Amino acid sequence: MSDDLSAALHDLAADHRTPPPVPGAEIRRRAVLRRRRRRTAVAGGALVTAAVAVTVTVGLLSGSDSRPDRTPAPVATQGHRKVVATLDLDRHRMTVDGRTLPVSAGSAQHPTPTGRMTVTAVHREKRMPAGDTGLGGEYDLKLPWVVELRTPEGRANYLVALTYDEKAPGTRDITRGWIGLRTDDARWLHDRLEPGDVIMVRAG
Repeated sequence: MSDDLSAALHDLAADHRTPPPVPGAEIRRRAVLRRRRRRTAVAGGALVTAAVAVTVTVGLLSGSDSRPDRTPAPVATQGHRKVVATLDLDRHRMTVDGRTLPVSAGSAQHPTPTGRMTVTAVHREKRMPAGDTGLGGEYDLKLPWVVELRTPEGRANYLVALTYDEKAPGTRDITRGWIGLRTDDARWLHDRLEPGDVIMVRAG
């Protein structure tokens, strides 16, 4: 009786056995593909995380006090702007729209370059390195109303408010090549100039 029951059960199992939908080799191939897709997804997620981290870092660094408050002009178009101001180094005077502004330029040891200077950026406030101020290695200055310039030789120069010596503009040349103005004049000029404008600097 027991042998008959066992045989019947075996026959029943054989009748209802479902063959695998695909061969074993195909199942292994699909398993390999799934593993590769998982590795690719993990790697892609790591790249996205790294890109987000870099973007956040750059954004934080760009929030410094030297960030321009007006967008720099494309280099290709800067040379086509007209002269909006002239500077006479010998007379310590800058003329803009009929208004004369007293200036303090570079000393004999650090003369202000002459020629066409192009405005490249305009800063509400900018930290100037101690080596550029001439006030000693430990003194970085944070100056307001800074206009960044490009000299004919392609170097950077600046129009700044001489907050540390308001009496120098118009009387004495005390900078290391910068063009210094009184604070009120520097603010007025800062609000008028745009990247791409040209200032003509002459000696006499």
